[in-house]
Amino acid sequence: MLHEQNPAELIKAHFEQMWATDMAKITASNPSLQFELINLVRCEGDWLAAVVAPWAIQLLLLNGGGRLWGEIPAGQRRYIDLPGATLPFVAETDAEIGSWQSAALVETIDQVADMAAARRVARDGFRMALGLAQPDAPQLAEPKAAVTRRGFFRRLAGKRD
Repeated sequence: MLHEQNPAELIKAHFEQMWATDMAKITASNPSLQFELINLVRCEGDWLAAVVAPWAIQLLLLNGGGRLWGEIPAGQRRYIDLPGATLPFVAETDAEIGSWQSAALVETIDQVADMAAARRVARDGFRMALGLAQPDAPQLAEPKAAVTRRGFFRRLAGKRD
Protein backbone atom coordinates (compact mmCIF):
# COMPACT_ATOMS: atom_id res chain seq x y z
CA MET A 1 0.00 0.00 0.00
CA LEU A 2 1.36 3.39 -1.01
CA HIS A 3 0.97 6.06 1.68
CA GLU A 4 0.82 9.38 -0.11
CA GLN A 5 -0.66 11.13 2.95
CA ASN A 6 0.74 11.15 6.49
CA PRO A 7 0.04 7.65 7.93
CA ALA A 8 0.17 8.67 11.62
CA GLU A 9 -3.48 7.77 12.34
CA LEU A 10 -3.14 4.42 10.54
CA ILE A 11 -0.04 3.56 12.56
CA LYS A 12 -1.71 4.54 15.83
CA ALA A 13 -4.87 2.56 15.04
CA HIS A 14 -2.86 -0.49 13.97
CA PHE A 15 -0.74 -0.64 17.13
CA GLU A 16 -3.71 -0.05 19.44
CA GLN A 17 -5.69 -2.77 17.62
CA MET A 18 -2.71 -5.12 17.81
CA TRP A 19 -2.40 -4.60 21.57
CA ALA A 20 -6.14 -5.04 22.14
CA THR A 21 -6.54 -8.20 20.06
CA ASP A 22 -3.14 -9.90 20.05
CA MET A 23 -2.08 -9.36 23.67
CA ALA A 24 -2.03 -13.12 24.32
CA LYS A 25 0.36 -13.68 21.38
CA ILE A 26 2.83 -11.06 22.62
CA THR A 27 5.25 -12.98 24.81
CA ALA A 28 7.31 -10.12 26.24
CA SER A 29 5.89 -6.76 27.21
CA ASN A 30 6.55 -3.96 29.65
CA PRO A 31 3.46 -2.84 31.61
CA SER A 32 4.96 0.62 32.24
CA LEU A 33 4.83 1.42 28.50
CA GLN A 34 1.99 2.35 26.20
CA PHE A 35 1.83 3.09 22.49
CA GLU A 36 3.22 6.43 21.39
CA LEU A 37 4.25 7.66 17.97
CA ILE A 38 7.42 9.60 18.77
CA ASN A 39 8.46 10.90 15.34
CA LEU A 40 7.20 10.56 11.78
CA VAL A 41 8.86 12.20 8.79
CA ARG A 42 9.27 11.77 5.08
CA CYS A 43 12.71 10.32 4.47
CA GLU A 44 13.87 10.12 0.86
CA GLY A 45 10.21 9.95 -0.20
CA ASP A 46 9.10 7.22 2.23
CA TRP A 47 7.77 7.46 5.79
CA LEU A 48 10.08 6.81 8.73
CA ALA A 49 8.65 6.69 12.25
CA ALA A 50 9.86 5.95 15.76
CA VAL A 51 7.31 4.20 17.96
CA VAL A 52 7.07 2.97 21.52
CA ALA A 53 4.74 0.08 22.30
CA PRO A 54 4.46 -2.15 25.36
CA TRP A 55 6.32 -4.88 23.44
CA ALA A 56 8.87 -2.89 21.39
CA ILE A 57 10.67 0.35 20.64
CA GLN A 58 11.29 0.45 16.92
CA LEU A 59 11.69 2.38 13.74
CA LEU A 60 9.01 1.83 11.11
CA LEU A 61 9.36 2.33 7.40
CA LEU A 62 6.23 2.72 5.26
CA ASN A 63 6.01 3.00 1.51
CA GLY A 64 5.64 6.61 0.45
CA GLY A 65 6.81 6.05 -3.12
CA GLY A 66 10.41 6.94 -2.34
CA ARG A 67 13.79 5.30 -2.79
CA LEU A 68 14.09 3.53 0.60
CA TRP A 69 11.14 1.19 0.16
CA GLY A 70 11.70 -2.26 -1.29
CA GLU A 71 8.94 -4.87 -1.25
CA ILE A 72 9.91 -8.12 0.49
CA PRO A 73 7.79 -10.97 1.90
CA ALA A 74 6.56 -10.74 5.50
CA GLY A 75 9.17 -12.08 7.91
CA GLN A 76 12.07 -11.36 5.55
CA ARG A 77 14.87 -8.98 6.53
CA ARG A 78 16.62 -6.38 4.43
CA TYR A 79 19.27 -3.81 5.26
CA ILE A 80 18.36 -0.21 4.53
CA ASP A 81 20.89 2.57 4.09
CA LEU A 82 19.51 5.53 6.03
CA PRO A 83 21.37 8.85 6.18
CA GLY A 84 22.97 7.99 9.54
CA ALA A 85 23.14 4.20 9.64
CA THR A 86 22.48 0.96 7.82
CA LEU A 87 19.86 -0.97 9.78
CA PRO A 88 18.14 -4.36 9.45
CA PHE A 89 14.40 -4.01 8.84
CA VAL A 90 11.95 -6.93 8.97
CA ALA A 91 8.84 -6.91 6.76
CA GLU A 92 5.37 -7.15 8.25
CA THR A 93 1.90 -6.76 6.78
CA ASP A 94 -1.62 -5.94 7.90
CA ALA A 95 -4.91 -5.51 6.03
CA GLU A 96 -5.44 -1.95 7.32
CA ILE A 97 -1.96 -0.47 7.16
CA GLY A 98 -0.53 -2.61 4.37
CA SER A 99 3.14 -3.55 4.37
CA TRP A 100 5.70 -1.93 6.60
CA GLN A 101 9.19 -2.75 7.78
CA SER A 102 10.53 -2.39 11.31
CA ALA A 103 13.92 -2.18 12.99
CA ALA A 104 14.16 -2.85 16.73
CA LEU A 105 15.88 -0.19 18.84
CA VAL A 106 16.14 -2.37 21.98
CA GLU A 107 16.84 -6.06 22.44
CA THR A 108 14.59 -6.68 25.43
CA ILE A 109 11.71 -4.39 26.31
CA ASP A 110 11.61 -5.36 29.98
CA GLN A 111 14.90 -3.54 30.58
CA VAL A 112 13.32 -0.17 29.73
CA ALA A 113 12.52 1.55 33.03
CA ASP A 114 9.55 3.74 32.04
CA MET A 115 7.96 5.85 29.28
CA ALA A 116 10.50 8.64 29.72
CA ALA A 117 13.35 6.20 29.07
CA ALA A 118 11.45 4.64 26.16
CA ARG A 119 10.92 8.06 24.58
CA ARG A 120 14.64 8.84 24.91
CA VAL A 121 15.59 5.55 23.25
CA ALA A 122 13.11 6.15 20.41
CA ARG A 123 14.22 9.77 19.86
CA ASP A 124 17.92 8.90 20.01
CA GLY A 125 17.49 5.97 17.62
CA PHE A 126 15.48 8.12 15.24
CA ARG A 127 18.06 10.90 15.27
CA MET A 128 20.89 8.40 14.83
CA ALA A 129 19.16 6.79 11.84
CA LEU A 130 18.72 10.19 10.20
CA GLY A 131 22.32 11.19 10.92
CA LEU A 132 21.29 14.16 13.06
CA ALA A 133 23.70 15.51 15.66
CA GLN A 134 22.42 15.44 19.19
CA PRO A 135 22.66 19.01 20.53
CA ASP A 136 21.93 17.95 24.10
CA ALA A 137 24.69 15.32 24.16
CA PRO A 138 27.50 16.20 26.56
CA GLN A 139 30.51 17.71 24.87
CA LEU A 140 33.85 16.04 25.38
CA ALA A 141 36.34 18.06 27.38
CA GLU A 142 39.55 19.11 25.77
CA PRO A 143 42.19 16.44 26.41
CA LYS A 144 44.61 17.38 29.15
CA ALA A 145 48.30 17.46 28.47
CA ALA A 146 50.10 14.28 29.43
CA VAL A 147 51.64 14.35 32.87
CA THR A 148 55.40 13.96 32.83
CA ARG A 149 57.29 11.99 35.43
CA ARG A 150 58.74 15.22 36.80
CA GLY A 151 55.25 16.81 36.93
CA PHE A 152 53.85 13.76 38.73
CA PHE A 153 56.47 13.97 41.49
CA ARG A 154 56.12 17.76 41.77
CA ARG A 155 52.35 17.37 42.34
CA LEU A 156 52.99 14.54 44.81
CA ALA A 157 55.25 16.93 46.72
CA GLY A 158 52.49 19.57 46.69
CA LYS A 159 54.13 21.86 44.15
CA ARG A 160 52.41 23.34 41.10
CA ASP A 161 53.87 23.45 37.62
